Amino acid sequence: MDLNPKHTEAFRAVVETGSFEQAALRLHLTSPAISQRVRALESQLGNALIVRSRPARATRMGQRLMQYLKRAKLLEADLQAELAVQQDAPLTLVLALNADSMGTWFFPALSEVLIRERVLLDLTVEDQDHTYTLLETGMAIGCISTEAKPMRGCTAEPLGVMRYWLVATPAFRQQWFAHGLTRNAARTAPVVAYTRKDTLQSSFLQEALGLPEGAYPCHYVPGATSHFNAIRYGLGYGMVPELLLKANTDGELVEILTPKTPADVALYWHTWKVQSPRMEQLSRHIIAAARKILK
Repeated sequence: MDLNPKHTEAFRAVVETGSFEQAALRLHLTSPAISQRVRALESQLGNALIVRSRPARATRMGQRLMQYLKRAKLLEADLQAELAVQQDAPLTLVLALNADSMGTWFFPALSEVLIRERVLLDLTVEDQDHTYTLLETGMAIGCISTEAKPMRGCTAEPLGVMRYWLVATPAFRQQWFAHGLTRNAARTAPVVAYTRKDTLQSSFLQEALGLPEGAYPCHYVPGATSHFNAIRYGLGYGMVPELLLKANTDGELVEILTPKTPADVALYWHTWKVQSPRMEQLSRHIIAAARKILK
């Protein structure tokens, strides 16, 4: 089957931008031209590829096509790099990471490899429970996820366990939990979560105190460092990776509220079985680096 590159380019632009209008702007075409190319591709494949909604999104078959196109582009780029006069031509990798991995072990462990191999990263940061979806929809070629089961055509390798502790400043603890972390106190003490997709805090409060999500005030502060800063400066309390706590040497102290009950989250590296040689090598480095650092 010979896919027209102009048609697939239009399809990718619609999926990545979320609209035919934005895709037209990206490709310097008109919206009707984009629509015509996508319809031609759908007619060739005999399947609808785009859900015409706002934002526009790929159908199940469209997701499969996105996976194929991303993999084909990566393999082509890797081949071009090998054939180039300079064998170390840059290679762009589109990965989906959870914020805590990116904010703790990922760069310290892999920076030398990324620099040496001249890898250009295109990272999407998402909650570890949701990075899997980005790989599934073809928006990434590798991801770190809590999902243990690989999707069809992919592999899932265990990386280790990210350990979290529920922490707060001494002043916050004295103000809100002077008599301990009780159900009544937790109803009014503000929590700091990453986003509304972050379930670490809500799962703990549900299991430990029987408090459902929404039964307590909550800040939403995305990013590992920003989230930790909000806790360090007393805005609320929340789950922080043990790796980040160990690296905190600037004198801003926090206390562990539940020293006997850490939260352990198992992480897995997902990527396609058919990879370019450089992606295979990078996958091996990611797995080895994570297993040395994570529990």
